Amino acid sequence: MDADFTGKETYQDEFDPRGYLDTYYDPKSGVLVTDGFLNFALRKLHETFAVRGVKGETLIDIGHGPTIYQDLSACECFKEIIGADYTDRNREYYERSLRNEPGTFDWTSTIKYVCELEGKGSTVEDKRKKLKNTVTKTIKCDVTKSNPMAPLVLPKVDCIMTLGCLECACKDLDTYRNVLKNLSSLLKIGGHLIITEILNCTTFLSGGKRFSCLTLTEDFMRKAITETGFAIVDLEVISREFDKDKYDICDHDSSLFVLARKVQDV
Repeated sequence: MDADFTGKETYQDEFDPRGYLDTYYDPKSGVLVTDGFLNFALRKLHETFAVRGVKGETLIDIGHGPTIYQDLSACECFKEIIGADYTDRNREYYERSLRNEPGTFDWTSTIKYVCELEGKGSTVEDKRKKLKNTVTKTIKCDVTKSNPMAPLVLPKVDCIMTLGCLECACKDLDTYRNVLKNLSSLLKIGGHLIITEILNCTTFLSGGKRFSCLTLTEDFMRKAITETGFAIVDLEVISREFDKDKYDICDHDSSLFVLARKVQDV
């Protein structure tokens, strides 16, 4: 992996937010829509916040990229969401999407689905307003640093959420374990960690460029999470049907969702 690893500066210089969204989240053809990942993630996030009752003052959304779907359920259960991402383009696109600016990716169908899951009769506009008011800012973040928010020092928070980020940011499994420790340092004892990852992936195509992806397995994830001071509350894996064209874009064979509670500092 090291020789072909696409590091953070490649993302800063070459990652195209809109190209990524069109490839992976287009409502009709997106890779992560047609393989079931998006609805899986939305369902699990709804369960986490609305059913399991994970809530608190502050949640940090680590490596949000250009997507906002991951915050749609969280914004009902936290007073504040802080976005955090390494690349300038992603942070800018995330903010533009929160404002629903003309020309940004259309999340309407996703927002409708979340509103239906919640069953409160909220409209798309209600949800957009709630989300925009709850996300207070997005800041630069490097998960490979012992303090990912450096030079900022933030008070410890109630929840860290990172969806589809760490497998791209880590060059090897040892780095991944260290990154989990770094994220844990931002979290209160008793606070929650939410992770989604794609499993057994090597590369993904986005905006015409191929990026590396750390190959992860369910067994590794279970061990890495528990060995870094967390107790797993919920873990679910869904498999993906083989489709050569879509595997050529991104070759993962399954997706994983984890909810864990921090029980100790490591």
